[in-house]
Amino acid sequence: MKNITVIGSGTMGSGIAHCFAQHGFMVSLVDLAEEALAIARTKIVINLDRQVKKELLSAADKVETLNRISLSTELKNAVAAADLIVEAVSENSAVKRKIFEQIDRWAPEECILASNTSSLSITTLAAYTKRPEKVIGMHFMNPVPVMRLVEIIKGHSTSSSTVSSIEALTKKIEKVPLVAADYPGFVANRILLPMINEAMEALFQGVADVVTIDEMMKLGMGHPMGPLRLADFIGLDVCLSILEVLHQGFGKDKYAPCPLLKNMVAAGKFGVKTKSGFYNYTVDPKNPQPNTF
Repeated sequence: MKNITVIGSGTMGSGIAHCFAQHGFMVSLVDLAEEALAIARTKIVINLDRQVKKELLSAADKVETLNRISLSTELKNAVAAADLIVEAVSENSAVKRKIFEQIDRWAPEECILASNTSSLSITTLAAYTKRPEKVIGMHFMNPVPVMRLVEIIKGHSTSSSTVSSIEALTKKIEKVPLVAADYPGFVANRILLPMINEAMEALFQGVADVVTIDEMMKLGMGHPMGPLRLADFIGLDVCLSILEVLHQGFGKDKYAPCPLLKNMVAAGKFGVKTKSGFYNYTVDPKNPQPNTF
């Protein structure tokens, strides 16, 4: 594989494009708006500068990486010569369906179609195409340039050769591929989100405040970040979406989203990206202050 197309230039999409370009792949980063693409390129430059400062990359490596990334608002043209397409748009099943139907029509016959979905069914996405054996999940972790895991999701019809190709490709970008079957939440979020949801329930029920809950898990369980701070980082809207998938998929009350989470999302408090969640990021994003509940 040489040519990678990444659809969606948000935090995940820009990070995925960064990683592939850094490791020698030609990348086309696609989004609907020029402004979104400009913001994504700025994020990539900032992250590359951070790597240069830490002496993980040279200044020349930075320039070469940026030169391998092209920006486009034309999806059809961007996928025409792709060996792999990674969809990284929001967790909206209707939007993803439209994208998979389009790229299935426009991409080369041998192209593998991957989704960075954190919870939605790969089998369902594959059913929107005429190449279900070539549809797979590549669930990158945030921040993509730093986190080593890529959760590989094998849909019901995904071929073993597709899985092997993506495992090998993941290793080429210095990530660790771990394969999971296609069930709600896969492995990572099936375990992580109920833990985060329980932390929210403890806050909701007045068991302890935001800082106490987070410090308990950091100091007592060795977590690098408390669950409520992590939820802000993931995005409370994303957390709610994943929990709803788990709840609907398994039909068990233990996956039901905490009422506090529902209210916060309804109020537009999504965490870091809106500068307010369980913490307030307005004044000092690196040292946010807890909100009162």
